[in-house]
Amino acid sequence: MAYAKSTQLYLRLLQYLRPYLLVFFISLLGMVLAAGSEVALPVLIKPFLDGTFIQKDRSLLVWTPVALILIVVCRGGGGFLAQFGSAWVGNKIVMDLRLQMHQKILELPLSYFSSNKSGSVISRFTFDVYQVENSVTQVVTVLVKDFLTLAGLLGYLLYLDWKLTAITLIMVPPIAIIVRYFNARLRASSRAIQTAMGELTANVQETVEGIKVIRIYDGYKTEAERFQVTANNLRGVIMKQISAAAANVPLVQFFAVLATGVVIYYVILEAQADKATVGSFVSFLAAMLMMTAPIKRLAGVTQHIQRGLAAAESIFGLLDEVPEKQTGSVGISDVSGHIEFDNVVFSYGDANSNAIDGLSLDINPGETIALVGASGSGKTTLANLVPRFFEPTNGCIRLDGYDIRALTLKSLRKNIALVSQETMLFNDSILGNIAYGSNSTSEEEKIQRAANAANITEFSQRLPAGLGSSVGEKGSNLSGGQRQRVAIARAVLKEAKVVILDEATSALDSESERLVQEAIDNLTHEKTTIIIAHRLSTIENVDRIVVLERGKIAEMGTHSELLAKGGIYSKMVALQKGGEFSSD
Repeated sequence: MAYAKSTQLYLRLLQYLRPYLLVFFISLLGMVLAAGSEVALPVLIKPFLDGTFIQKDRSLLVWTPVALILIVVCRGGGGFLAQFGSAWVGNKIVMDLRLQMHQKILELPLSYFSSNKSGSVISRFTFDVYQVENSVTQVVTVLVKDFLTLAGLLGYLLYLDWKLTAITLIMVPPIAIIVRYFNARLRASSRAIQTAMGELTANVQETVEGIKVIRIYDGYKTEAERFQVTANNLRGVIMKQISAAAANVPLVQFFAVLATGVVIYYVILEAQADKATVGSFVSFLAAMLMMTAPIKRLAGVTQHIQRGLAAAESIFGLLDEVPEKQTGSVGISDVSGHIEFDNVVFSYGDANSNAIDGLSLDINPGETIALVGASGSGKTTLANLVPRFFEPTNGCIRLDGYDIRALTLKSLRKNIALVSQETMLFNDSILGNIAYGSNSTSEEEKIQRAANAANITEFSQRLPAGLGSSVGEKGSNLSGGQRQRVAIARAVLKEAKVVILDEATSALDSESERLVQEAIDNLTHEKTTIIIAHRLSTIENVDRIVVLERGKIAEMGTHSELLAKGGIYSKMVALQKGGEFSSD
């Protein structure tokens, strides 16, 4: 079964060669030339020695140097074609795999990213693809070139003395057993290396992203120790692979040299009995010795094959992941923004309880509602169900009367704008981030209106390049309030009828909060708006407040109605005013 699986993996890898077969065949031609030139060297030795020392043929003085030059030219030219061609094809395959993996990541559901470490995903782009490249191209180069070289040398040896050559074949069975044994060890160690590499990448990523926390809480020693454990684990599994690969080659060489020793003994006896000429003896011996190098490379190539196959398992595992469910076929536009939750139930995988438990809620077009509640009450989960980031376990969600599962994801999300607490900006200009995902990059007037509505002009005018200024990685060149306003401008430009706000004003100073709140008011005007509220002071004027508790609606009403009721919401307001309450 393992052999069949390995064959299937390799055949699947070789499919990536199809678009580049012409270049690959040119590199194969180079391998044939290089292999043929190596075989030609021992073939040339016999007529040269016999003709020079025995037959005294003076013409050898002319054609032998010419033949040597031709052999060297063929070997050099063939080697260049083989190396350059295989490298060109290999890099093309690496790019194709990366493009496919990136496209797959764009299509995967959010549940994949919550259950897989980002470091492991990144490692497939940076580490695994190169192992696959070696497996597809460099390994093929070694297999083809060295196999042809061995075949040519073996054929020449059979021509010189078939009985003697048969003795050399005694090394084949033990070599096959050794290679089979070490293949299993190399595959297992390759899988372990990929896992450890993913852990290391994730560790470094956490260190870079959490450097402020590490420094302020004096986490130097903790992080150093954690990284040392991870790095040492990677070192250990790499050494296991190296030990297996290192033991593989000398064992194969031992049996090859053993056979060579027997042959040398036999040839010497033949020469002493005048049954072999000097040319035959040296030529046979040279061919035998020249076989050891390709045998060594062929024995060593197994580690690259196993690394490549283990990496292929990892890459194809990602490529074979099930993408987001594209169940809908109806395209919708010009929506009014009427949203209905009809007895909606949702749970996260193996969770013992439902995050949303039989919730029903009707949101009118243009209405603004706020979702409040303690941590884990289901606020963010409920909002994430609207753009189908997650699918309800039971029940139905409708937009303008359409079950959102019947709508195409593209048309559904085209009508929804999202501004979250953790603002995501891309390493581009302010203008590029505002126009992100739209076709409005050339419509400066629309972008400027969106920037004005989000109060971006207030700070962009002070920047050297205005809206063309770079925001830096994750918006590092901007303050928290400025990042939020860029995200709001992006949502304004989209002109979606449904807006989801995940507490866009939390953790801001008073002045930034005022500017962001003005931007939010411009964004949500006449839009159906769902606000996930942490600061209750920011939602006093919304149309309705929905208090969630354990995935159910505990209370619902206006700010004044809920205060008068004296229930959960009233207690939350009192606690926040007293500085004791904080929800997330």
